[in-house]
Amino acid sequence: MITIDLMSRKPIYDQLVEQIRQLILTGVFKEDSQLPSVRSLSCQLSVNPNTIQKAYTFLCNAGITYSVAGKGCFVSPNAKALLG
Repeated sequence: MITIDLMSRKPIYDQLVEQIRQLILTGVFKEDSQLPSVRSLSCQLSVNPNTIQKAYTFLCNAGITYSVAGKGCFVSPNAKALLG
């Protein structure tokens, strides 16, 4: 689903943001669906949790996702319109 190219010159959080955007546009992550938790994605990709959190914060600030305290990060209902 989400993969990271460690040899790329592009920062890891940028790769994450780009891939999550693509997954939203292609319909893999639908409106109001939950993104993987920071901890689980961190373990899956062997990436520092702060890097995952940075990508999630960027997406949240852009209005593509929203955060629910104690629940996680979710795709905004208008995410496709913002990305399209």
